[in-house]
Amino acid sequence: MTHHDPPGIIAPHIPADAYRRAQTTGQPVVIVVPANNTNALPWPRIVTALAVAGAAALGGWGLVVALCALLDAAAHTATVIAGAAGPIGFGGITLRLARTKHL
Repeated sequence: MTHHDPPGIIAPHIPADAYRRAQTTGQPVVIVVPANNTNALPWPRIVTALAVAGAAALGGWGLVVALCALLDAAAHTATVIAGAAGPIGFGGITLRLARTKHL
């Protein structure tokens, strides 16, 4: 008995007894190969890119909000310090750092 390998690159996936039975009886062997759709969109790559871009955008807005909060706190601190210090004078020039509430 001579040994014949199944043709093609998918031959190792055909069970040997099914191949031999088909070879001796002449029945066809049906091979199902999953098709690759090369025209399809690569959804995992697109979703990953959108997730990274969204995270970067949210992080940027977070930095802007944090900077605004720090500047607001610095402005309030400067106002409180200037109001508590009162007018500053040097060499006959008086500089009023904050307006008083009294007219």
